Order: sequence, then C-alpha cells, then structure tokens
Amino acid sequence: MFPWGDERRFNSYSRFCKTQFGGRIQKLPVDAGFSCPNRVSRSEGGCTYCANAAFSPSYLSDNEDVVGQLEKGKRFFQKRYPSNNGYFAYFQAYTNTFAPIRVLRERFEAALSVADVKGLIISTRPDCLSEAVLDYLSELNRRTVLCVEIGVESFHNETLEHIHRGHTVECAYEAFHKLHDYGITTCAHLIFGLPGETPSQWLEDVLKVNELKPKFVKFHQLQVFNNTAMEAEYAAFLERFHTMTAEEYVQFMCDYLEWLSPEIVVERFSAEAPPRFLSVSRWNLLRHDELVRKIEAELAIRGAFQGKLA
Repeated sequence: MFPWGDERRFNSYSRFCKTQFGGRIQKLPVDAGFSCPNRVSRSEGGCTYCANAAFSPSYLSDNEDVVGQLEKGKRFFQKRYPSNNGYFAYFQAYTNTFAPIRVLRERFEAALSVADVKGLIISTRPDCLSEAVLDYLSELNRRTVLCVEIGVESFHNETLEHIHRGHTVECAYEAFHKLHDYGITTCAHLIFGLPGETPSQWLEDVLKVNELKPKFVKFHQLQVFNNTAMEAEYAAFLERFHTMTAEEYVQFMCDYLEWLSPEIVVERFSAEAPPRFLSVSRWNLLRHDELVRKIEAELAIRGAFQGKLA
C-alpha cells in the first residue's frame, strides 16, 4: 500500500475519482468559442506549437452551443463507458477565462444546467486571471466541483519567450498562489520536448512542480503539428529538439515520478492526437493506457514509486 492508499505505483486520477465520487467521472471537452490573448491582442499569432483542432473531439465540429456539445458528448461516451458516475464539463479549447464575466457566467452556468454534470474543469493561462475572474471562480467553487487547469508548459523564461507563450514563469507561480488563496483546486500542465530544453532540466524542474502544489498534473510530450511555426522550426533546426523514443520516455517518466510529491495526482503522462494532424509521427501513436502500463511495469522492476525520493 502506497501513500495515496492503493497498490498502484503512482497517485492515479482513477483512484481519485473512485475515492471522491465512487467511480469514473468522464470529462466532456467543450469549445465555448473563446480565443486567446496571443491571437487577439498580441503580435505573436499564438504559441508556436498551437493546433487546437488536434485535441478537439469530432462531436465539437458542428459549432453547437455548450449544452448541445455536452449532450452530444454524453451520448458519445455512454457507448464507450456505460458505467460512468457522471461528467465534468471540460472547457479545453484556447483560454477559457479570456472573456467578460457575463460571457463566462453564461457559458459555465449553461454547462452546470446539464443533467449529470458534476462540475467544471476550466483550462486557462496564468496571465488571464483578473480579480473579477477569480471572484467568479470562487463563487463557482462554493457551488460545484471546480478545477482550474493552468498551462505552465515550461519553467524556463527563455523557452516561454521563444515559443511566444506570452507569460513568464513568475506569472505562473503568481497564478497558482492566487488560486490557492481563493481555495480553488488547480492542475498544472507541462510539455516535455520544447526547443532548447533537456531531460536533465526537466528532472530539476520537478522540484518546482512540488513547490506549486497543484492538486493534479498533466504531462505531455511535445507533438509537432502540421502548419504551425514549430513545424517549420523543427524542419530547419532539429538540433534544438531533444526527442525521446517511447522506451526512453518511460525511463525518464519513472525518474521524474520518483521525485514528484506523492500528494500530487497524475492525470496524464502523454498526449494523443489523430495522425492527420501530426507533422512528425513517432511513438505518440502508442495509446496512453499502454504507456501507463509500461511506466508501472518499469517502476515495479525498480522497486520505485511516485515520491520515493521526494
């Protein structure tokens, strides 16, 4: 039995849902029609890796409103997971606090009106959390299950500037501190493989993740998508990118987990996108559940577990 109370060698999201809600809670991605400050009010034209369509389920393609998307998502996932214990509305596309409060209220309250939606997961940037937004999120937090997912992506300002991210590491720290001051649950999103970074840096950065104290964390390997600025950079300057095979990534992820606080729940270890979006097709075609099995098998061989060295 490990510190989080079961036999798995990492603090899993499935365990969290079973403990908190009695079983599986399915996330239903929502595209609420928001944009991003990088695309609207800045000159960068968005993050260099951004291809939002690659992560959008097929049922979001009809430009339906929030309620319509959620109802369609429920029908879609009921066929795959008929034993769901409910749903979270996952506001995933772009920056989901980048709008006037009246618009946020309209979209989020619509989601909560849908039967069996037990709460909201709101994905946003660290620089889009005004006091007015925080006040409204605090109100939501008192009425429903709420998690705010912050795209940290990197703990290196030179990287964030290079990929036109539009915020600093210090801004990310401030965002987590503010959300925690309001009692709001957080998730940190990180990308491994951004240009100029190395595995040794990422292993050092795990201590910074522990300092942020998110409830959840999501890890994604870098995926290079068609028709992005990063596709052009990858083609012209391959030496800037540290790429790993699936086997190397498993080894790295096990090293990382040994230093990750056992209190942090791991939601994902990798990203998945349809092959048609990928400029560079490598091991990302490996399904996430298969990758998880490989990571757990390697941890068992090592006699290791999340937080063993933390």
